[in-house]
Amino acid sequence: MSIVKRFITEAIKRTEIDEFLQKKLERAGYGGVNLSKTPLGTHVVIYAMRPGLVIGRGGETIKELATVLEGNFKVANPQISVSEIEVPEMNAYVVGTRIASALQRGIHFRRAGFWALNQVMEAGALGCEIVISGKLRTERARFEKFRAGYFPRCGEPALKYTHKAEVHVQLKAGMFGIRVKIMPPDAVFPDKIQITLEPPAEEIAEQKQAPPETVMETKTETMPTEVSKATEEPAVSTQTETAAEEMTEAKPAEADATEVKEEPK
Repeated sequence: MSIVKRFITEAIKRTEIDEFLQKKLERAGYGGVNLSKTPLGTHVVIYAMRPGLVIGRGGETIKELATVLEGNFKVANPQISVSEIEVPEMNAYVVGTRIASALQRGIHFRRAGFWALNQVMEAGALGCEIVISGKLRTERARFEKFRAGYFPRCGEPALKYTHKAEVHVQLKAGMFGIRVKIMPPDAVFPDKIQITLEPPAEEIAEQKQAPPETVMETKTETMPTEVSKATEEPAVSTQTETAAEEMTEAKPAEADATEVKEEPK
């Protein structure tokens, strides 16, 4: 078997397993499956809103699924594990099945589409696109799109982060198709650049504290030498000498004043 045929057969097998689990686990809130090969066999991860219904009483349902996958779909030694969906509005399969059930109950397609779109955006998604196709209002089939938020269509973010799902529902008018695409809030875009104008608060505090400490250290080292120079003994002796000279100059002036006063008598 060539490599191209091998990839095609693997993709067909994954699609068949997905459709089988979607019909089998509809009541459990099926949200997708992930298949990965390991040295011991095939690891199958089933995402569901109610994991208890997938496991069954005493693990009966999950054992039945393992036998069906191994017998009908030729999955080597399937090891099934169930993961709970924490935010159902972020799962494309869950949103598609909700729209399908709303259409089966007779709700207008526009009302169902906008209702699901608002739920997804309120849950925190960056963008969402819902396409409902079929005989919506006339005998001629057409489609309508419901879009909101930021939703890139090409490039690495669109291929890596977008959650996609397709759900089909049979109605009286015919087969309806529902395609859901959701851009989760944790998606990283190369054109979204974050510019930090100021460094973190810790670095600012360190920068503010470091220079004053060095300055104080230098001041405390230089101040004692200046004080010691200013308070040396020669400085005191010069002050006493100048004070004595002023006293000697003041005494002769007082004597002359007394002599001048005595002459008129």
